[in-house]
Amino acid sequence: MLALQGAFREHKWALERLGVSAPLVLKAEDLAAIDALIIPGGESTTIGRLLNVFGLMAPLLARVAAGLPVFGTCAGMVLLAREIEGSAQPRLGVMDVTVRRNAFGRQVDSFEVDLTVSVLGPPPFRGVFIRAPYITRVGPGVEVLACLAEKVILVRQGRLLAASFHPELTDDLRLHRYFVNEVAGLAIPADR
Repeated sequence: MLALQGAFREHKWALERLGVSAPLVLKAEDLAAIDALIIPGGESTTIGRLLNVFGLMAPLLARVAAGLPVFGTCAGMVLLAREIEGSAQPRLGVMDVTVRRNAFGRQVDSFEVDLTVSVLGPPPFRGVFIRAPYITRVGPGVEVLACLAEKVILVRQGRLLAASFHPELTDDLRLHRYFVNEVAGLAIPADR
């Protein structure tokens, strides 16, 4: 769990409800203890700057290049994107997509909506959108898993997963389970 800024506690609680340990990553040495990483929602510009300030950018990029599974939500999606419309902010830039920041409006425009997510099946997944980005370009190796009004909001590229919305703010653990089991290839205890 990248814990520099944003909603990392909520993701940690979601993973712990699945019986998955979620150590916090605050410095480069912490990367040695993880098998996968979630980059939470928050302020993507701030998180990007802090990755550099705390010396995490280069070692994290090296781990991702070596196959570390990463799930980015909201700001995390922005940080994973190769291109950000109108911005040169610090980012990992490892996912072949272009994002538009705050594309669904400002904080006051936040909303919830039921989503059809192909890999989760029924029932619909409740999407919580808060100053959410969406994807305006998808590269050839990127699988679109969900759209909202023809806007791409959930994608997978190999061991990378990115969502415009906040699954950690619902009681539905299916997307966290999908990341751990299917994207990261890790086991969740059978009783969860």
